Amino acid sequence: MSKKHIGESFISGKGITREFGYGDNKILAVNNVDFDFHRGEIISVVGESGSGKTTLAKMILGLLGVSRGEIFFKGKPRDISTQAKRREYWQHIQAIFQDPFSTYNIFNKVDDVLLDCLRLKGGGNLPSNEKFERMRYACQFVNLKFEELTNKYPFELSGGQMQRLMIARIFMLQPEVLIADEPTSMIDACSRATILDMLLKLRDEIDMTIVFITHDIGLAYYISDSVYIMEHGVVVERGTADEAILHPKSDYTKRLLGDVPKIYEPWDFTEAAHAS
Repeated sequence: MSKKHIGESFISGKGITREFGYGDNKILAVNNVDFDFHRGEIISVVGESGSGKTTLAKMILGLLGVSRGEIFFKGKPRDISTQAKRREYWQHIQAIFQDPFSTYNIFNKVDDVLLDCLRLKGGGNLPSNEKFERMRYACQFVNLKFEELTNKYPFELSGGQMQRLMIARIFMLQPEVLIADEPTSMIDACSRATILDMLLKLRDEIDMTIVFITHDIGLAYYISDSVYIMEHGVVVERGTADEAILHPKSDYTKRLLGDVPKIYEPWDFTEAAHAS
C-alpha cells in the first residue's frame, strides 16, 4: 500500500488503563498503554482474542470509562463528562463494528439510519429533495442503490450490504477519526477487499484517521502506516508497519507471524497428525 503524508498528532493517550472487577477478581484488560494517532494515518491495533484491543477501542470511542490515564483530543484533555459533550465528540469520531447484525436498531429503517446522520451533522432541516440526494449519493459511494434500500429494514439486507451501509453512514458523517473493529470478518474475501478499498478511498478523500482493530497481522502490514501489537492488555510492539512486522522484537509478535500461512512454503501436517 502506498503511504501518504501524515499530519499532526490528533488523538493520543497516556498511561491508559482499564480494570474490571474488584479485589482478587480484578482484571487489567488494558494496562498502562500509550498511543499517538495522527491526522490521515492508518493504524492497526493487532492482537488475539483477550489482548485488550477492543477494550482500548471502546475507551477511545468513549463507550467505556478510563480507570487511569488520560486521552487527549486535538492536543487537549478529552472532556466527555456530559451527554452533550459526548455527542459533540462523536461528531469527530465514529466506528464500524465487527457484527453488522447487532449494529442497527431493528425498529429503524434504512432511511432512518441515514437521516440520523444528516441530523447529527446539522442537516435535519434540509429540503426533502436535498436529503434524498445526499442519501442517494452516500449509497452510490459504496455501490448501493438507495432506491432499492428505501423503506427496508437493515435485517432485510445481506451482511455485505449492511457493512456497506455502515460505510455509507461514515461517508455522510465524515468523522475525523474512524475506529474499524474487525469490519470485514463476517464477509467473503471478494467483498472484504472491496470494503477495505472503500475505507482507504474515504481516508484519501477527507484525510480521515483510521484505526483498525484486528487479529490479522498480514492485513495490518498491508494497510497500515503504524502498528501496535497487544498481548494481555499491554502494547508489546509498536512502530511503522515495516519496523513492527518485518523487524519484530517481541516474542509474541514473532509467534503471530509464525502462525501466518506462507503459500510458498510446504505445509507440515505431521504435528497435527501426531496430535490426532
